[in-house]
Amino acid sequence: MGTSKRLAAHYDMRSQHHAILAAARSGPLQSLTDRELALGEQPVTIYPQPYRAVRAWVRFGPEAIRVDAKLARSTLSAAGIEFRAGDTAFRCWVWGNAVDSSEGDRA
Repeated sequence: MGTSKRLAAHYDMRSQHHAILAAARSGPLQSLTDRELALGEQPVTIYPQPYRAVRAWVRFGPEAIRVDAKLARSTLSAAGIEFRAGDTAFRCWVWGNAVDSSEGDRA
């Protein structure tokens, strides 16, 4: 018996949402600090709509998880991303090297 690619993508998304919500119980979503971002010293690009689908490593408390996200803003060294799990939207800043756009067509 074959499987539907459309259903496989749906189940992958549901699985990721469950993993994100489970990780969220480990602690708050971590984001780079103002000092790390140095926004007063670096230009920031803000995209009017989430610009590009990416995969990114984020951390909830001590637990790291890789998520499908949208790039919403960026500096030379950091990326502001947005991602969802169920009805919950998450936003944070991560280091640019924690983001991979080559697999972004999954988000």
